[in-house]
Amino acid sequence: MDIMQAFSADNVRFVFEGFYMTLKVAAISIVFSFIVGCIVGTIRYTKLPVVSPILAIAVELLRNLPLLLIIFFSRFALPDIGIKLGPMNATILALTLFEGAMIAEIVRSGLNSIDKGQIEAARSSGLGYVQTLWHIVLPQGLRRMMPPLVSQFISLLKDTSLAIVISLPELMHHAKIVIGQSYSYTIPILFLVAMLYFAVNYALSLAARRMESRLV
Repeated sequence: MDIMQAFSADNVRFVFEGFYMTLKVAAISIVFSFIVGCIVGTIRYTKLPVVSPILAIAVELLRNLPLLLIIFFSRFALPDIGIKLGPMNATILALTLFEGAMIAEIVRSGLNSIDKGQIEAARSSGLGYVQTLWHIVLPQGLRRMMPPLVSQFISLLKDTSLAIVISLPELMHHAKIVIGQSYSYTIPILFLVAMLYFAVNYALSLAARRMESRLV
């Protein structure tokens, strides 16, 4: 096992280029999936006629499909109906749909956990439904959503590795190419990949704890 050759400047730079793509795709997907999840989860919480049941079906469908299948669909099936997406955009779309459905359930559960007595008290004091939702329900629900939301974001970051199957030049894709140069690079390069994933996910966990403590 030649560690020095495995960690040559070219190899390390190539791995970090893949890591940059992983972070880029994850960041965009986190933003989009959070927006989608908040909107869908809030609409489901309000139980709007017609709209909420349709969204409930969509959420359950996406949550119970393998993410890999959704990635394949985004990359290879959508072109049949005239929507052609490159590996990056196909991955972002798939992650946004899948993780958005997961986040929607987190948001809905967080909002439902708020004591109904507080909502009734707010309404009786003259606040409208939207005002109650914005000023009473959402702030408290956010505190309760924080741990599962961060766990979902961490899962999303790790799930970007599945895009290797559609040749997205992300971290695992580049690591595989480096390892292909020599099997003696396997352990050092995979260790580097593991440390990169760990560093980002641990930082997310620490940031979430700090944010949660400020919200209390």
